[in-house]
Amino acid sequence: MHKRTLQCVFAFILVSLTAFTVWASTRQSVLDWGGLTTPPDNLWTIATLVDADYGFLTFYVWVLWKETRALPRVAWFLAIMLLGNIAMSAYVLRQLARLAPGDSMSTLLCTRNS
Repeated sequence: MHKRTLQCVFAFILVSLTAFTVWASTRQSVLDWGGLTTPPDNLWTIATLVDADYGFLTFYVWVLWKETRALPRVAWFLAIMLLGNIAMSAYVLRQLARLAPGDSMSTLLCTRNS
C-alpha cells in the first residue's frame, strides 16, 4: 500500500468515527447507556460496532501488507471481518509460530510472508 492510500483510509476512519461518537453523544451520554436494542441506547451500540470494525480494518492493513498472495489476503479479510479478535488472535499466533528461535519482534512485524 502507498502512503497516500493509508493516509486516506485512516483519515476517513478518524473523521467518521469522530462523527459517530459525536452523533451518539448528542443523543445520550455514554454513562447512561443501558442496553443493546432500545433507543437511544442502540446509538452507542452502533458507534461501538463501527469502532470495532475500524479496529479490524486497521489490523487488516498489516495483514494486507504481510500477505503477498491474493487468496490469503481475501481469506484473512473475511475471517477478520466475520470473527474479529478471534481471527486476529489466530493470525498473530500463526505468525508467531513461523518465527525461528531468536527472531526478534521486528521480524514478526516487519517481514512479509512469502
